[in-house]
Amino acid sequence: MNTIKNASPDLSRHPCFNVRVKGKFGRVHLPVAPKCNIKCNYCNRKYDCVNESRPGVTSTILSPEQALSYMDKVLVAEPRITVAGIAGPGDPFANAHETLTTMQLLRQKYPDIILCLSSNGLGLAPHVDEVADIGVSHVTVTVNGIDPEITKNIYSFVRDGKVIYQGVQAAELLLARQLNAIEKLKTRGVTVKINFITIPGVNDHHAEATAIAMADMGVDLFNCMAMLPNADTPFADLSEPDKPMMNTLRNSCEKYLPQMRHCKRCRADAVGLLGRDKSSEMAGCLNACATMPAAPAKVRPYVAVASLEGMLVNQHLGETRNFLIYARTEKGYDLIEERPAPPPGGGIGRWEAMTRIFHDCRAVLVSDMGKSPKEVCLRAGIDLVTMSGFIEAGLDAVYTGKGRESLKKRAKKSCGTAQCLGTGTGCG
Repeated sequence: MNTIKNASPDLSRHPCFNVRVKGKFGRVHLPVAPKCNIKCNYCNRKYDCVNESRPGVTSTILSPEQALSYMDKVLVAEPRITVAGIAGPGDPFANAHETLTTMQLLRQKYPDIILCLSSNGLGLAPHVDEVADIGVSHVTVTVNGIDPEITKNIYSFVRDGKVIYQGVQAAELLLARQLNAIEKLKTRGVTVKINFITIPGVNDHHAEATAIAMADMGVDLFNCMAMLPNADTPFADLSEPDKPMMNTLRNSCEKYLPQMRHCKRCRADAVGLLGRDKSSEMAGCLNACATMPAAPAKVRPYVAVASLEGMLVNQHLGETRNFLIYARTEKGYDLIEERPAPPPGGGIGRWEAMTRIFHDCRAVLVSDMGKSPKEVCLRAGIDLVTMSGFIEAGLDAVYTGKGRESLKKRAKKSCGTAQCLGTGTGCG
């Protein structure tokens, strides 16, 4: 994917991060992330509701393409929208593909829009580089404490892949992931807000310690929020913190970090100015966009190539640092650009990021690939061609459909030493 690193929206136009403009500029939350990877004891996952006004609620779910269409209509209905965010109804990074595809589509069409994400932080760290490269300037992480002995009482479970953690083990894992993500976000210059959900008798005494720790990490804003009791949850019978308690906590935390005091605990499909939400007015439009048929597949004009020297297809998908992007022209094949691969590491997140690099490519020519990236790319509709030989032969096969059976994957060679990667290019 062509990431956009030079987008520089006016960050003073974010009404959640700048109280002075909350009545002047607005935001829209795009509900593209239904799945969640943790279970909070204050959260009711029955999110498909048009009448409730609380975090995690939406009247429907959109695909990335539907979200872009909805954004078009939102800006006509409310041109004061300056921020597009994803805040659920689950977690954006339990739905990383949908989240990042939506952000990329928005950045391409609306380069001046402020992009914003809100996450529990469990799955965020592997995607921070892509988040920053797209131009997401504001990220909120919900951190309900920095002592696992306290936060273990807040979560029923934490799910990491297919493994379920509970109790203090779950709290320790979540905190470690959150701290890692925040550190990476600040390294990339992203503005970070912390949401601290205040739960009386559980973590209310721990707000100041959390604010101190977040200030030490360079966090920009702290949002001490009152828990909203939800029916059919373990915390349903707890009382909502009253205003005197919240004022006391905010004053205490403000010694270390600026406080957000104007939070409206928005829905996952919130739209409009803070305090003048139009989600009920836009519900019909939102639902209409959710029923739109999938757009016809766009013709992908390019082919990506993994090559060391620009003549042969001779690199493994995982070892390629820069992909050569070719287009077919009247004169033959032209190299139009190079695109950097996502940095090594990050597990499946790296392969998902790679599919977005290939968003306009009909095929990728490589010498070989592993099982995991192959599955991810095929799910994204990307044709992976393993071969050896000249790049032009591979391009001919892809564009004409002829001679593909003659393309042979090269035999992997190595000199037998432990250090040799066996790239087949010789050691001389």
